[in-house]
This record gives sequence, structure tokens and C-alpha cells, in this order.
Amino acid sequence: MAGKEKYDAGSIAVLEGLEAVRKRPGMYIGSVTRKGLNHLIYEIVDNAVDEHLAGNCDTIHVTLEADGSCTVEDNGRGVPVGMHEKGIPAARLVFTTLHAGGKFDDSAYKTSGGLHGVGSSVVNALSEYMDVQISREGVIHHDRYERGIPVLELENGLLPVIGKTKATGTKINFLPDAEIFEKTRFKEDEVKSRLHETAYLNPALTIIYEDKRLEEPEKIVFHEEDGIIGFVRDLNKKCETLHEVVYFKGENEGITVEAAFQYTTEFHENIFGFCNNIYNAEGGTHITGFKTVFTSVINQYARELGILKEKDANFTGADVRNGMTAVVSIKHPDPRFEGQTKTKLDNQDASRATAKITGDEIQLYFDKNLEDLKAVISCAERAAKIRKTEEKAKTNLLTKQKFSFDSNGKLANCESRDASQCEIFIVEGDSAGGSAKTARNRNFQAILPIRGKILNVEKATIDKVLANAEIKTMINAFGCGFSEGFGNDFDISKLRYDKIIIMADADVDGAHISTLLLTLFYRFMPELISEGHVYIAMPPLYKAIPSKGQEEYLYDDAALAKYRKRQKGNFTLQRYKGLGEMDAEQLWETTLDPETRMLKQVVIEDGKMASDVTEMLMGSDVPPRRAFIYEHANDAELDV
Repeated sequence: MAGKEKYDAGSIAVLEGLEAVRKRPGMYIGSVTRKGLNHLIYEIVDNAVDEHLAGNCDTIHVTLEADGSCTVEDNGRGVPVGMHEKGIPAARLVFTTLHAGGKFDDSAYKTSGGLHGVGSSVVNALSEYMDVQISREGVIHHDRYERGIPVLELENGLLPVIGKTKATGTKINFLPDAEIFEKTRFKEDEVKSRLHETAYLNPALTIIYEDKRLEEPEKIVFHEEDGIIGFVRDLNKKCETLHEVVYFKGENEGITVEAAFQYTTEFHENIFGFCNNIYNAEGGTHITGFKTVFTSVINQYARELGILKEKDANFTGADVRNGMTAVVSIKHPDPRFEGQTKTKLDNQDASRATAKITGDEIQLYFDKNLEDLKAVISCAERAAKIRKTEEKAKTNLLTKQKFSFDSNGKLANCESRDASQCEIFIVEGDSAGGSAKTARNRNFQAILPIRGKILNVEKATIDKVLANAEIKTMINAFGCGFSEGFGNDFDISKLRYDKIIIMADADVDGAHISTLLLTLFYRFMPELISEGHVYIAMPPLYKAIPSKGQEEYLYDDAALAKYRKRQKGNFTLQRYKGLGEMDAEQLWETTLDPETRMLKQVVIEDGKMASDVTEMLMGSDVPPRRAFIYEHANDAELDV
């Protein structure tokens, strides 16, 4: 047929070596944003931690170098350097070949976080350079790569020797490739948080962190002898606790399960899951096993103690976990994860093992500690009462609306009902809302104007949240309900729009409105963010009109400074004080048109840190907020 391109055997591309990683980096590290950038460090650190788990390493140094590179050094056995049957040194095979490593049988590692054998080679492929020094058998071997390709000549078929040493271990220095990543400056707060977690999970390990990029270099030693007991204690350091941290450990089906939990007076749960030292952000089978058996055991005790009568319904899982902070860490000889970034564990035997050990151990504990058991059950009772009260309030507030979804007088809906193609803009103010309604593509773009600043949900009770007119309008518009601490009415499959785009003025008030909206989504509709549906529009601050040449929109002061430097002729500068000042054509071209607009996707890189920062910035406690703002004022950016 005319117009169709030829598709035959010659159309099939085979990506050789590490070329596949550079072509599709997201498949291996999740993304090319700062999240993916930091993941490079974690891949190398995880390999060093595996050496620790094998009993051969007790210290890891992680250094953010002044030149933007990162150095990870361990005192393990050192990567093997002998000749491999493939005809090249084993170390070079590890750093240049996907799925080459010592993690595929039990001879070198009983458990490991680096499951797929792609970590080191992926980091190598995505780095401008990687420099490797291996101390082993009395000498230091050296190798170097540029974008994954070896650049040193072998000596008699082996890696060059650059010195003698009595030490053992591996030292890797790498510089992320600016051709791959959106930003190449590591985010130190997230790196420190991850390293601290690793220290909690490995109480015999010392991790020394240094940041040499600062005017005054920072050095922190992470060593946590109390392990995950200290982890839970640290998580709850700002809370009123109801009992001491409960800890247990056991083995079942060859799987080691370690857990610690503590209840507080807070109205939410914090459960963190780890497998082979890897944080599983989306949980998985081990967390499911822990939650299921915990709920069952508490309901059984509640009935034995007469707290739940025969006619009473059981406490829900959310009721039982109200106020719980827990860390569940397992060691599995053959873990299966969903994706290379290991966000969710998929082994069914992990669920069985965790449930068996948790069930046995918490019954032993609660049989001996009746007061702690009563404190836990009282939390569940309180949660159940509030849940039932709020379910009635929810029903009243969300079903007795004075307006329907499509005719509420605020939402200008789009014509399409294909959610995958539709997007909704949340716009502050009638003026900007009017311009946006005129400028939009009615086929797939909906406009929802909101009036002023919405309620700060971090400080509000559930009934006040649900009574807020602007929030009710958004809940109705999105179509997927909302979730909160005592139940979950949120169903992401019912979401009416693939993109929810916050469109606020590029000033302090606009930033505050965006932050209030993000707080609402994070606390009551977190799946909108975690599944990548929330964006922030980036309207320009200026329009530069040169005497000769093309007009150009400039999105911040830094862009204006660059424009001034490169613009040789005269130009007129138009500053936009707000979205309402743009006519429909300008608004379409700069902010609404998918071909030319600039959007920032909102992502959560560290769940614990995001929760802490949200509580700090939006909560009622002023001194920590003031200290945080002073500390981060110079490097502030919206990078959730």
C-alpha cells in the first residue's frame, strides 16, 4: 500500500552491549530525573552491602566529589580480576556486560540486593567515565571506562597493576553523563536518607558519607548498633508513643524475617518494607503477610477479651494499624521484584514466612504484655469509631451536592470521555480561568477554576476537609474519590483525566496555592502522584521581543540572564504578573499547547522524607519550619 514504510528483517535492530541501557535508561534505573541519578549511587552501594551480608565488608565510604562525580569504596574482597572463560578479566566482564555477576547462585552470596547483575554495568553505561580500583591479593588493579567502553589496554590479558597494598576492596569513581540525565547534581538529602536506612538495616556496618561540593565539606558517620529498633525509634522521635519498640526475628522456609513496631497517638500508619536491604516503596508480599496476620491476631484478642462482641464486625486492617510505625526487613535467597528498581516484592513464600513468624512472635509478646495489647486495641477502637462517624459524614457531604459533575458552574469539561487522552487544569482565579477556557482545546482539555487558596489539609480535621467547597469540587471532577487514614474510597481506575495540571501564577501566592494542592493530593489522593498523574504548568515570566528575529518566552530570571548575554541587538521585555494578563492566544502557546508548553511532573523520591517535609512545612509547629526555610532558602526548587 502506498505511504506505508517497509517492514522486514532489516527493520529489526539489535542493541549490542550496553547500548540498550543508553537507549532506554528508564528500563534500568526508573527515570533520567534526579531520582534515576541518585539511583546510580544506590546500585554501587548495594553491591558493597552485599559484600557485607556475605561477611566480608564492615565499612563503606560514599563521597560526593567536588567535580560532581561520586566515589564508593568498600573493604570487601574486591571484584575478582582473574581471566574469565569469556576471554577477558572477570572485573571487566562485570562492568561491561549485563547480567554478569556473582549473584546467580549461592556460592558467593546467600542473599543479595543486586539481583539482576546489571547494577555496575548500568552505572558504567550511564556515566561519562567510570574509574575502578580493585585491591586484591596484595596489589591494586586499575580499569577505566568512558560511557561504558574500556579505555585502558590490558597487560598480558589482565588489568593493569598500579601499586601494592595489604588492603582488600573495591573503589569506584563515576561521573553521571549529562547527555543522559536532566540534572547531574546528586541530591544530598536523599542520598543521606538512603545511607542512614542502610545503616539501620545492617547494625554491624559503618557507612561514612562525605560531601566535598560544599564550601565547608560535610562528613557524617552512619552506624546504628540498635538496628531497626533504632530506626522505629527515630521515625517516632516527634510523636507521643504508647509503649517501647517491639522487635522480633525468625526464619522460615529459608527466609529470615526481622521486624520492629511501635504505636503512637498519631492518626496514621507508617510501614516500611525492605528485602535484602532494598527499600520496597510499594511494599509487596512480605508487607501483605505482616498486615494480614497482625489484623487477624488483634481481632482474635479483642474477641477473647470481650472488647468485640459477637454482633460486632471485626476491626479493619486500617483500624488495627492506626498509629502503627513498623519496619519489616526480610532476607530472601531468591527475591523477585516488579522492575529493576525493586519497588515491590512479588514472592508468595515471603508472604507465608512473614505471616508465620509475625503471628507466632506477636502472640508470644502480647501474652506477656497485656497493657501494651490493650493500648493497641484501644487505638483500633478509636479508629473504628472515627471511621464509622466519618463514613456517615462522607456520605452526607459527597452525595447531597447542589450540583452535578458536569453542571456545577465551575468545571468547563472536555468533550472526550477517553481518560487516557484527557487532562484537567486547576486554575486559580476567574480571570485566568476565563482566559484558559477560551484558549483550551475543548476536545481533551478541561478547566477547573478555584477561588483563592484552598484549605491547608495538614492542619484540618477530616470533616473540615470534606466540607470545603473547592475540595469537594475537585473530588467530584476527578471521579476517583479520596482516601484517608480510616478507610479507602479511592479508586484510581475511575480517574477521568490522565493529567491533572496545576496552573498557578509564577509568584509567591501561586507557589503557595500549588503547595496547598500538592498537600491535598499527597495526603488524600497519593496514588495520583505515585502513578504519575500530577503536573505543574510552567508559565513564562517574560516575553522577549527583539528588534530583529524571533520572539521568545523566558520562564525564569536565570533564562532572562542567559538571553541578555546572547542577545546582541535591542529587545523589548514584557513581564507577566499573572496568567490573567495573557490573552487566549498567548496562554495557549505558552502553557496549554502540548507541543510547546513546559510541564513539571510531580514525583516522590523518598516517602519518609516527603512526609516529614510536608508535615514540617504545612503543620502547626513553627520553629522547625523556620529553621528548614532558612537552611534551604538558597537552593529551593520544587522537586518533590
